[in-house]
Amino acid sequence: MDSLYPAVKHIHMTFIALSVLFFIVRFALHMKQSPVMDKKFVKVAPHIIDTLLLLSGLVLCFLIKQYPFQDAWLTEKIGAVVAYILLATIALKANRNKLFKSFAALGALAWIVYAAKMAMFKQAILMG
Repeated sequence: MDSLYPAVKHIHMTFIALSVLFFIVRFALHMKQSPVMDKKFVKVAPHIIDTLLLLSGLVLCFLIKQYPFQDAWLTEKIGAVVAYILLATIALKANRNKLFKSFAALGALAWIVYAAKMAMFKQAILMG
């Protein structure tokens, strides 16, 4: 099982990169009010990417035998990911002005950077 860890970690990190990159691209298209945002691929792809991201994260939890609500750093990482998702949703869907949406997008990216820090150091900051 341990031999799977590097491959699953690589897959997980790839989906993280795809998720963040796709969010940035969609946000830029949204701000330009591009008709590309109405394409089926642009609407469906984030759900597929994020589902595979979540599944690879769950597999990693089992491989390293660390679990949310048991290990503080992982609980904190999940909280940061939830904050990323909420702010990204606000940035893309809220009926607000561009400045507000830009701050939401920057906040989303800040939370995902924080989640990456949790994953790298495996030490809780807020809950530790």
